Amino acid sequence: MNNTQCILDALKIATDTKAFELGEGVLHRAPALFKEYFPNRKAVIVADNNTWKAAGEAVDASMREAGIPCERFLIEEEEFHADWPYVERIDEMLDRTGAVAVAVGSGVINDLCKLASFHHGQSYLCVATAASVDGYSSSGAVVSRDGAKLNIETHAPLVILADVGVLAAAPKEMTAAGYADLAAKIPAGAEWMIADLFGTEPIIPAAWNVFMNDLDAMLADPEGVAAGKPEAIASLFAGLTLSGIAMQVAKSSRPASGMEHQFSHFWDMEDLEFEGKHVSHGFKVGIGTLASTAFLEMLLDAPVEQLDIERCVAAWKSWDETERDIRAIFNDDPEFVARGLKETRDKYVDREGLRDQLTRLKKAWPELRERIRRQIIPFDEVRRRLELVGAPYEPEQIGVSRTRFREAFGKIPYMRSRYTVIDTAFRCGWMEEWLDRLFGKGGVWEVGSPAPGSGEPARSAAAPVPGA
Repeated sequence: MNNTQCILDALKIATDTKAFELGEGVLHRAPALFKEYFPNRKAVIVADNNTWKAAGEAVDASMREAGIPCERFLIEEEEFHADWPYVERIDEMLDRTGAVAVAVGSGVINDLCKLASFHHGQSYLCVATAASVDGYSSSGAVVSRDGAKLNIETHAPLVILADVGVLAAAPKEMTAAGYADLAAKIPAGAEWMIADLFGTEPIIPAAWNVFMNDLDAMLADPEGVAAGKPEAIASLFAGLTLSGIAMQVAKSSRPASGMEHQFSHFWDMEDLEFEGKHVSHGFKVGIGTLASTAFLEMLLDAPVEQLDIERCVAAWKSWDETERDIRAIFNDDPEFVARGLKETRDKYVDREGLRDQLTRLKKAWPELRERIRRQIIPFDEVRRRLELVGAPYEPEQIGVSRTRFREAFGKIPYMRSRYTVIDTAFRCGWMEEWLDRLFGKGGVWEVGSPAPGSGEPARSAAAPVPGA
């Protein structure tokens, strides 16, 4: 796989990003790229204390040497998040200077600059400092406002510059998080096939072809990623960037997000912390990827061709019953209930709709099963790779007990209107059976069995099953 060629091909159909450079020693290219794509404009270098040392100081110096007027916006706090007050401060800086933002950082810095630039009807230049997220090239910005995490549609950066030496020097946990985030696209692709069958989110060939066919190669060297090998880091960053471009093309996160991201959304709303720190997006998604992979493997083994559709239809709950389940499962928590009702209503089908979906699934299953089988990486291999790269591979490693993890399975279908494999489990009446296989005696997450970081006693967990 040629990273450069893949990206050049993708840029031809990207809606927002028009220039991308990835390589060793390319940091000095920042002034030339800025002059080419933002001629006669002033720059504001946006960085934090760490990214200023990693790349910001060098970018600032080279921009000034090239005669580009520069201002600096440095975030001094040691720990900060993509919170609205920072957006407002960057907004004020852009208002005062009339400048173009140069985001020097990873996910948080990029999202802040992405949204502030969008507010000003302009794009920006991104200098990546870690292979940690696929959000560099995506068109959405995730920002918290008044305690609520918002995914706001914006524009991706016009220019992305990534020096492999800088990426390789990033904290290892950030790189591991990026690997876990990229690994999530494998099961997400399989779930996209199912959504396509039902017509809820049809596969867009151009978006699929941007990166999905090359994912295996981009994920092939977790040990090299962990060791900071330039070729492995470059391949990882290329994959993350292509994922974002696929989202640009699809005008949706569907190419990059499935059931695994529902876990992340849920834990975001729970404000998940482990050992006093917020758990990274990639680490939450990595555990979610193991969950979605496990469900996909059980779907492959399920007797879909013998499915009793009329039994499933007869057991399907009305919307009023489903609404009561949502209120019960979230203990009438206003925020969770409001989200659950909205998201679930958007994908809810009546009994006739269910009959149509399951009929389609049953008819298409022989061919679809083989496509899914070819798409996914086996559970044990995904787990092995996450361990090798230095990412969590047990829920306890992000502060989630096995009991709590099982309970989350009963809640996450309500977190997003997107159709995923867990919706298939619900519709076919297999949910509790599958959870028992995962969390019961001999299961991969047997409740009560020893696991790294476990500190919570085992207890039974049984959640209402939507539509069952």
